[in-house]
Amino acid sequence: MTGILLNTNLLVTAWHGRLLVGLARSITDFYFSCYISDLAVRSEYQNIGIGKSLIRLVQRSLSPECKLILIAAPSANSYYKHLGFEQNSRCWTLNRKI
Repeated sequence: MTGILLNTNLLVTAWHGRLLVGLARSITDFYFSCYISDLAVRSEYQNIGIGKSLIRLVQRSLSPECKLILIAAPSANSYYKHLGFEQNSRCWTLNRKI
């Protein structure tokens, strides 16, 4: 976890007092593209706009031309569509052999 956070160059969080309730973790050049690697909200805090607010905060950190890119779990597809994301089938992944 430490390595993941140390190598993230854009991290936006949501807190309820001292409790971390959401985060958006991204890798970006701040100009052309921003890959949102993780968007997570605690289940008991979902459906009240925290995820949407985290995405807006990410966008405020970027140039107006910067495109957001993410890979969603199938169960989250309708959520991202609701936020205005467009589904794109041109994504490739390569698992590392350890």
